[in-house]
Amino acid sequence: MNRLLCMAVFAIACLGVSSMALAAEGADTMEAAKEAVAAAQDILGREGFSIYFGSAFAAGLVIIGAGYGIGRIGSTAVESMARQPEVAGNVQMAMIISAALIEGVTFFALIVCIAA
Repeated sequence: MNRLLCMAVFAIACLGVSSMALAAEGADTMEAAKEAVAAAQDILGREGFSIYFGSAFAAGLVIIGAGYGIGRIGSTAVESMARQPEVAGNVQMAMIISAALIEGVTFFALIVCIAA
């Protein structure tokens, strides 16, 4: 389950990056995207369909994945400190570094989602 969640977050982040690259190609691509959204609205029959739904969904998955990862790091760190109190300082330092790296990747993924 953990691997599936990580793969889903990674895939959505990659989709956000690829959509940013497409948007950077020019106005023709943006016009094609607007036509695709209009076609999707016609097919789905919904007036509220928005291209921003994918960005919001991806941002939600990124936050869920980061929260789960940092929570998992914290729980295993506390468990290992309880088993071996003499290595608590080393475990705490590794936990803080890992959590900071996860937060950095999370902020990058959120920026990608927002920019898309």
